[in-house]
Amino acid sequence: MRHIDRRALWIGTARDARDMRAVLDAGIEAVVDLAKMCEPVQPTRELVYLRYPLVDGAGNPPWLIGTAAHAVADLLRRGVPTLVACDGGMSRSVVIAAIAVWHDAPDVSPDEHLRRIAANGPADVQPTLWAEVKQHACSASGAGYQRSE
Repeated sequence: MRHIDRRALWIGTARDARDMRAVLDAGIEAVVDLAKMCEPVQPTRELVYLRYPLVDGAGNPPWLIGTAAHAVADLLRRGVPTLVACDGGMSRSVVIAAIAVWHDAPDVSPDEHLRRIAANGPADVQPTLWAEVKQHACSASGAGYQRSE
């Protein structure tokens, strides 16, 4: 589990999301679980738990991508310490975190936010997933970002 910049944002693995002691010790108040192939986390009573089972590649429903991105963006905007987790903590969690940060700071491109977050630790982003996330989460934001071809 790694802390991202000065934000109330952590990226981690499915295993990290299940380590309640580490989650609580880090001060995390919300866990966003993107791991489709793992069993849901069994959070403690005081934790907020959101599950968006995303495929690590193409084929995710646009509403699921948009809802996950906007939920994380809203948690960050409100300053809620949030862990975004997927199976390996290197693809889905990274792209949803990047697009959520972009919703808060649209003056920097989503690609640049992805680059910055990926530079913070291990990353192996699936290009088709990133393309879908940019298409669906950016077009729904109203911020005017145009995909580069």
